[in-house]
Amino acid sequence: MARVAITGLGCVTACGNSVAEAWPAIREGRSGIAEITGIAEPLKIKIGAQVRNFRPDEHFDPRLLPAYDPFSQYALVAAREAVADSGIDPGAADLNERLAVVTGTGIGGSTTIDASARRVYGEGQTRVHPSTVPRLMPSAATSNITMEFGIRGPAFTVTSACSSSTHAIGEAYWMVRSGRADAAITGGSEALFTYGSLPPWWALRVMDPFSCRPFSKDRQGFVLGEGAAILVLEDLDRAKARGARIYAEILGYGLSSDAHSLLEPSAEGAARALAGAIREAGLGLQDVGYINAHGTGTQANDVNETQAIRQVFGPLAEGLGVSSTKAVHGHALGGTGAIECLVTAKAVADQVMPPTANFTEPDPDCDLDYVTEGPRPKSFRAAATNSFAFGGLNAVLVLGTVA
Repeated sequence: MARVAITGLGCVTACGNSVAEAWPAIREGRSGIAEITGIAEPLKIKIGAQVRNFRPDEHFDPRLLPAYDPFSQYALVAAREAVADSGIDPGAADLNERLAVVTGTGIGGSTTIDASARRVYGEGQTRVHPSTVPRLMPSAATSNITMEFGIRGPAFTVTSACSSSTHAIGEAYWMVRSGRADAAITGGSEALFTYGSLPPWWALRVMDPFSCRPFSKDRQGFVLGEGAAILVLEDLDRAKARGARIYAEILGYGLSSDAHSLLEPSAEGAARALAGAIREAGLGLQDVGYINAHGTGTQANDVNETQAIRQVFGPLAEGLGVSSTKAVHGHALGGTGAIECLVTAKAVADQVMPPTANFTEPDPDCDLDYVTEGPRPKSFRAAATNSFAFGGLNAVLVLGTVA
């Protein structure tokens, strides 16, 4: 089995449209949540973590833009940054067919779906844009990345609600680890700030109208976000041989299903995924020093995740630093896991734990060390990043320093 390194990072988020912009904001806990713009209709929830100052015509030929839903645009721009950052040549003869592309999304082309519905139901039209289907397909971002770089290796898309891009990165990791690919471009994206996409989330009563306050006693729910993060994974020996910069090594991937409820989480299921990732990593519990939590800010999730961490770590849970960066970049649904994996890779590389922003008062049912005072330097061998999705679909990645 090969060891798998992360050698390239790229992102488009509410905190910035590159890693150079986004990471300092996330590291310092500067929230990208603000009043929602660009929607004319009255909104019940008025705040969100929207991508801002993103001008598609600066990134794409206007003649090609009709082919790209915003979720594909974000993924493509993040992929360009990640590939450039890694220094790989996707077209190289010795790599092209050995390079995988695996992305995740929860919904796909929401903007395209909304525009088509408006045209048919709102305007009474019988025809829609001929690019509607290829724009809205959840696999569109993957296909567009392969075409952008001329990649002919294995490529597919994962959709598993809020765990989508964590599952995608995990599957890409396993492909490189098993030798089915020498490298992978992987991550996820989501873009759902349309009027038609928002009411279903209001109906679930899981959204906070004021801010995202993970693990705080007065938390009321999550704040929707959007964006993309893309990582380049490589066989560690290959990366070292070409002198690549290595942010972190992916050490383990754990996944589980709750088989419990479409909406209610299960601490037991989450704990199995977390324990499985640590077990595959071959680490002792004491080697894990930081957890980037799923931490949505809902009453049920935060208590459930706290219980799951305590089930796995027992007394060692007291020594963990835990934070939820969703208070900064929002909950980007299927794209969130990729954003949080990128954050965890940077945390490992810089040996720092970013904070849980907006923390107000402790909840006795959430009794871990949630890193609330700002970025906290800490020396740690490994960190975990958790994704626990609706439907009980759980995925956890363990990242570590290169030993």
